[in-house]
Amino acid sequence: MLSLQDIANRELLDLVPYEPGKPVDDVARELGLDPAAIIKLASNENPLGPSPIAMEAMHKAIETCHFYPDGGGFHLRNAIANKFGLAKENVVLGNGSNEIIELLFHTFTRPGIHEIVNSRHAFAVYTLMAQLFGVRAITVDDTDFTPDLPAMLRAITPQTRLIFLASPNNPTGTRVTNEALDAFLRGIPPHVIAVLDEAYYEFLDNPPDTVGYVKQGARVVLMRTFSKIQGLAGLRIGYGLASAEIANLLQRARQPFNANSIAQAGAIAGLADVEHQQKTKAITDEGRRVLETAFAEMGLKYIPSSANFVLVHVGNGGEVFKRLMAKGIIVRSMVSYHLPEYIRVSVGTPAQNARFLSELPSAVEGLR
Repeated sequence: MLSLQDIANRELLDLVPYEPGKPVDDVARELGLDPAAIIKLASNENPLGPSPIAMEAMHKAIETCHFYPDGGGFHLRNAIANKFGLAKENVVLGNGSNEIIELLFHTFTRPGIHEIVNSRHAFAVYTLMAQLFGVRAITVDDTDFTPDLPAMLRAITPQTRLIFLASPNNPTGTRVTNEALDAFLRGIPPHVIAVLDEAYYEFLDNPPDTVGYVKQGARVVLMRTFSKIQGLAGLRIGYGLASAEIANLLQRARQPFNANSIAQAGAIAGLADVEHQQKTKAITDEGRRVLETAFAEMGLKYIPSSANFVLVHVGNGGEVFKRLMAKGIIVRSMVSYHLPEYIRVSVGTPAQNARFLSELPSAVEGLR
């Protein structure tokens, strides 16, 4: 008799699922801790939570959640387009920006034929999705934890269809310069789509004008999210910006009703709440400075970050993760990113940062 493994997708059988940061409830159950006493600094979430205006809009949207959402996302796509001086036809909604990655594979790759290019310490989902779709992933070594853009260009072959670049990059927090990004995009051949993952774009002090490439009709897709600076990670709402021609193709691969009505309402309101975004960036900038200063004083090597988290060398990331979790502090072990000596720490509130830093010395004791 055939087993399920015999008839399952062979690429799926070898896939190791993405490992997210541990939820507070899981840690509370496993360790017998009070959930209210646990702080989570693992998933680069907004420590301030959602915009109050967004929360009000979401509460109102609940009243009509017995109806299907607007499958075309008319109002949210228009709001995003107006924000960036684009047309609705340039915007594709996703169930988080992760879904935009999946739509790109559906649209531009064929199993066993095409390839993607990405950097060594990049977001894990790029290569996971390549494996699922039966597409070869060419991984290019970083330089000082920063994507090596000339080397990535040299890795392109006639079979390459997608090249992924996150700036700021997750999990390293590094960014490429605006000048380097411009040269990179000018060097990409026409058979390749440049995918710029800009989940942390709003945390940059001098961001590149990547929307300008979309306006020029370049073969780029910008991936952005409401999960980070907007504080709407639990709603799973993100979007892609691209030329109308590329966006139209991605729309054909999209599932109907992939953006729920509560998420759309919250995103529209959150997008307009500039004050909340400014507060989030301010607390992030200060919190990141506090963390990096403390790491330096402790003699811990860290990677200077342009995002809302810091990658820090602790000697044994898995053990430090466990020791901190026992104290009710959740950070992110980097074992799954092949950086076993590091942890990634999200910027929290001042009180959360202080508590983490007070426990860190004992957590790294004997491991360096």
